[in-house]
Amino acid sequence: MVEREPPRPGLLGLYHGVPLTARSVGDSFRMPDQITIYQGPHERMSRNPAELEKNVADTVWHEIAHYFGMDEPQVRRAERRRRLRD
Repeated sequence: MVEREPPRPGLLGLYHGVPLTARSVGDSFRMPDQITIYQGPHERMSRNPAELEKNVADTVWHEIAHYFGMDEPQVRRAERRRRLRD
């Protein structure tokens, strides 16, 4: 897949679609949702391959949270709880 240019500097990922909480069984056909992960920002912020892997995993988790209907403040709170738990 071709990497898209991030809409703003430092953006790590982007969820494109309709969150599950906004869907209905009566909805007509639509294209599948898509999560874009931006390679460049991840590589620039990571000091080694292990940190890169963790940063990408964290970004995927973040974007999947948007898929499940969480807005940005809710995702940030959940990420803080997740870090405390780990």
